[in-house]
Amino acid sequence: MEEQAAIKSLAALAQPVRLRVFRALVVAGPQGLTPSGLSQQLDVAATTLSFHLKELVHADLITQERDGRHLIYRAAFEHMAGLLSYLTEHCCQGQACAPLAPPSCTTC
Repeated sequence: MEEQAAIKSLAALAQPVRLRVFRALVVAGPQGLTPSGLSQQLDVAATTLSFHLKELVHADLITQERDGRHLIYRAAFEHMAGLLSYLTEHCCQGQACAPLAPPSCTTC
C-alpha cells in the first residue's frame, strides 16, 4: 500500500459515523448490508448515511454492489488487511513482537 492510500483511508475513518459504518460492515461480513439496514442499525438518517458511504467507497474501504433494486455495501477486507499491514510493516524492527502483558489490576 502506498502512503497516500493509507492517509486517505485513515482520514476517512477519522469521523465517528464513518468509523461506525465501517465497523458494522466488518461485523456483517461478506454478505454486507443495505443502506436501510445500516441506517436502522446505527440510527443514522439516510441522507447522512449516503454521504458517509460515498466517502468510504472513495477511500476504498468499502465496496458497493447492486443486487436488483438494492445496493449492498461490504467492507473491503483486502484493503483493510493492506492498511493494517502497512501500519505494522516495521513493527518491532522486523522481529517477532512480544505479546502485550495485560494491565495489572491494583484493586483486585
